[in-house]
Amino acid sequence: MRFFLLFFLIIYFSCKEENFQTELLDQNFGDLDPELAVEVNENSSSKICINGYAGKYPCNGFDLVGNLSLDELKTSMVNDNWGWTDKENGNEYVLIGVLEGTAIVDISNAEKPKYMGLLPSLTESSQWRDIKVYKDYAFIVSEAKNHGLQIFNLKKIKNKLGGVDFETDFVLTDFGSAHNIFINEESGFAYVFGSKIFKGGPVFINISDPESSNIEGGYEFKEYVHDAQIINYKGPDERYFGKEIYVGCHGSQSSENLIVILDVTNKKNPKLISSLSYPDSGFAHQGTFSKEHKYFLLGDELDEIKYGSKTKTFIFDLSDLEKPILSFVSMGDSNAIDHNGYVRDNLFYLASYTAGVRVYDISNLKSKNIKEVGFFDTYPKNNQTAFEGAWSVYPYFESENIVISDINSGLFIVKPTK
Repeated sequence: MRFFLLFFLIIYFSCKEENFQTELLDQNFGDLDPELAVEVNENSSSKICINGYAGKYPCNGFDLVGNLSLDELKTSMVNDNWGWTDKENGNEYVLIGVLEGTAIVDISNAEKPKYMGLLPSLTESSQWRDIKVYKDYAFIVSEAKNHGLQIFNLKKIKNKLGGVDFETDFVLTDFGSAHNIFINEESGFAYVFGSKIFKGGPVFINISDPESSNIEGGYEFKEYVHDAQIINYKGPDERYFGKEIYVGCHGSQSSENLIVILDVTNKKNPKLISSLSYPDSGFAHQGTFSKEHKYFLLGDELDEIKYGSKTKTFIFDLSDLEKPILSFVSMGDSNAIDHNGYVRDNLFYLASYTAGVRVYDISNLKSKNIKEVGFFDTYPKNNQTAFEGAWSVYPYFESENIVISDINSGLFIVKPTK
């Protein structure tokens, strides 16, 4: 009888473990200071997310696959990251912004990522760099003085053994420094923001032939433009179906913050569709469309500081592009500042500084509901309102490898727990 009772208890608690990781975490560490909880796990070498931790890193539903420290990346700070897959062999690479330029990492063996070398900054070091990929080329902007648009043929990586510097293939110098870049792969246009032309508004760059990229237009606004997403629209507003639509994050601490919607199909004659401000704003930072192009999820980088609130995401209903509305505001569980977020299918991956990357199910936005379904915290020290920890996340590799750039600790590769 005792044998069967013991067998039953083993099976019962094995089944309960995955579903109640958070409860187990509370039982084991709920009364401890976060820093002490980290110390408890320092000696754990496990990369599997068990009882709320993968080694020293808090987690739920995501395992640590591999990582590279700042020293291994030969820098003292990282910022943005993006990914590239070599279609000829399926190898995956990470392009991660560092002070000195863009570090290139081979993650084909994600458990043992390999530093391949540095694509140096064109002018000087900078803590701000933004990277996107199109047609096997990397497109990089930076706030480094007179940096311009740096274009690099990624196929060159295959011919290198690792640990060497790479050479830039083409530079577009017309706009000098800039803060951000977005590429609409369907149209073959890059959009640069925060430069010295068009008063910092979007610059329209034809990149269909990467090494002959050229500016075809732009748009001026009264307020600063920090970032935007541009798509070939397939949403519910039939008047604009198939048009190239821009939704920008505009404003600053000293000006009104809002989203702005443009029709940029005709680069010589872009047309303003609408704009909408929102309450309790600090700095409209970055946003992304839901997969059906009906909603836009906006992150405000300074509202947590300004108002002392929990992590907030503003969800706008764009069913009518000419009359957008703020549908609801989603509140996170921590006081961390949200930074870069990206949607893949019905999941929203949000780099949330000290709280790491939080993953949300957004399949039920119609009912004004967002549900956190997992996270991986690369900054285990605390979840305070500070500019430390996870800067950005790239969730688009077919392998399901998810890449996180952490300002203080380097590169992390995580994967959903099986």
